[in-house]
Amino acid sequence: MSSAAPSTAAEYWDKYRPHLERPTGDRFDWTGLPGTGPGAEILGSPRTALDLGPAEGENAAFLARSGIEVTAVDFSPVQVDRARQFWSDTTGLEFVHAEASAFLDQDLRLWDVIYSTWGAVWFTDPDELFPRVARRLVPGGIFAFSHREPIAGQYGAQQMGGRWLEGRESELTVLRWQHTPEQWSDLLKRHGFTDIQTDLIPSPDAALGTLLVTARTGG
Repeated sequence: MSSAAPSTAAEYWDKYRPHLERPTGDRFDWTGLPGTGPGAEILGSPRTALDLGPAEGENAAFLARSGIEVTAVDFSPVQVDRARQFWSDTTGLEFVHAEASAFLDQDLRLWDVIYSTWGAVWFTDPDELFPRVARRLVPGGIFAFSHREPIAGQYGAQQMGGRWLEGRESELTVLRWQHTPEQWSDLLKRHGFTDIQTDLIPSPDAALGTLLVTARTGG
């Protein structure tokens, strides 16, 4: 890739997240730290699942290998192409290049589970995304997501730093939405979700941990 500064959020993410070797896909990971925190059991026993922001696709591949029909949506064409190559031998797994909200508007399927691990939920306005998620879940379906534990006082839409953004003038602004457990609960209730649970999974190295949120649609 060229060293030119990215002009879109997708280009920024292509550059911000470098090429990685194929993961093993042998465990579902919410935290980014292997062996830390719960796994796919949080999602129950779904027949179908939608992954919003799968990156290399290891979580989606794990579910597909478990017999679940998985669709994984990412707005980065580089990451979608890489994930398709990584998991071309995995049945029941589809990678789609699309922005999360646009996909939820255009694809009328319903899923048993919609989830995001440090993915699109972290980088999309929840007032735009959550009602779309609710419309695409079966009654009683599970919505689950994780993101880095927020720094105290840094809540709501926060401008993201990185090699091409931090400390310099740029026309490109990349935002991520991070909230306290109570704030996420209020947002989810506002959009009709119930049975909300929030858990803070500490990091073993005493750095910031992972906030894991689960909820259900009515029904």
